[in-house]
Amino acid sequence: MDGTKAQLNPAARGAVAGLVLLAAGVAASYALPDRLFALGQVVAWLIAAAGLTVLIGLSGQLSLGQAGFMATGAYATALTQNALYAAGFTVAPPAGAGGRFAAAAAPTAAGWTLPVALLAGVAAAAAVGALLGLAAVRMRGAYLAGATLVFGLIVTPVTALVDALGGEQGLRVHVPRAPDPVGSAVGEGRFRVWVALVGAALVLAVLTAAVRGRWGRDLRAARDDEAAAALVGIPVARVRLGAFVVSAATAGLGGGLYVYLTGTALPGYFGLTTSLFLLVAVVLGGAGSLVGAVGGTLFVVAVPIVTTEVMSAVDASPGLQARLAGNAPLALLGLCLVLVTLATPGGLPGRLARTTRSGRGRADRGRSGRVGVDRPRSEGRDDRGPGRGGTGARPPIPDVRE
Repeated sequence: MDGTKAQLNPAARGAVAGLVLLAAGVAASYALPDRLFALGQVVAWLIAAAGLTVLIGLSGQLSLGQAGFMATGAYATALTQNALYAAGFTVAPPAGAGGRFAAAAAPTAAGWTLPVALLAGVAAAAAVGALLGLAAVRMRGAYLAGATLVFGLIVTPVTALVDALGGEQGLRVHVPRAPDPVGSAVGEGRFRVWVALVGAALVLAVLTAAVRGRWGRDLRAARDDEAAAALVGIPVARVRLGAFVVSAATAGLGGGLYVYLTGTALPGYFGLTTSLFLLVAVVLGGAGSLVGAVGGTLFVVAVPIVTTEVMSAVDASPGLQARLAGNAPLALLGLCLVLVTLATPGGLPGRLARTTRSGRGRADRGRSGRVGVDRPRSEGRDDRGPGRGGTGARPPIPDVRE
């Protein structure tokens, strides 16, 4: 069974992961029709969290400025989309349009402009990530965290001060509407979530295949021992820079899709809180686990929603309810982060995997009998696993779990 898993094509595994995410997201859009915006937020944040979990878990680099890259991609997408709209690449509403077209008497952007704008956002975020990454590959620990934190902190005030970016009121974006008859059948909001899901599925498929290929092995080798990696010919600096650029590019795509979902680009969307929430999602899901990033993002987005609904049911003054609704989600997420860090350093999926392996080990020992009776212990050999005999070395544990 293990040999069969090892022979599976990484590209095929990535394709399966992307299709599963796409199918689950489409089903959720019908199961939660009143939570389409929250579902879209999950998808956009998931894309950013997927790149961040690769950066932290595989390359060992800590970034606290992921929201800054999201803002870069968001505003680049918004500016490109509006420029294409102003250039006349539009679609007029059908004659006698009513219903969902009633408020859209003016032409809207052509559908093909969205991929172009999203690519511009990804390219802009990747370029900024490359510039910051050139300095980041020379930093470690708190220095790297501080540099990325400064970047994340300056993006919001800069976008709020520049009039061309809409200032504090944000920038309204002329996004394409859903084409008929699909738009009339499923609704504008659900269609936009589906578009975001396609982007998330592509990101998950590509990253799953990449981290299980040569690039992922190089990242893990550079993280574990730079000197040894350099001796075997791995360009450590280039590999680390590539991880930083990939993380920034995915964040840019998440920011661009967030703009598409909301139709606006606001500085408040991409503050320090967003960076911290993404970091919490990665830690809760287990750094290096792409599947864990999905669960962590779901949890991070769901906690404020559930907490707000609970606080609204509390019999208290409106002022107290407002304070509780605004601060309780942050307090709860902080508490969960502390508990998970202390109890399960590898994240919740790591604890589940260790529990599963422990249960299988006990079952195998129960079937084989006591060690030393059915299987004599030879001198110099450790019976705890096949990778430890003679050398005492622990067999490698995969960094990215599915």
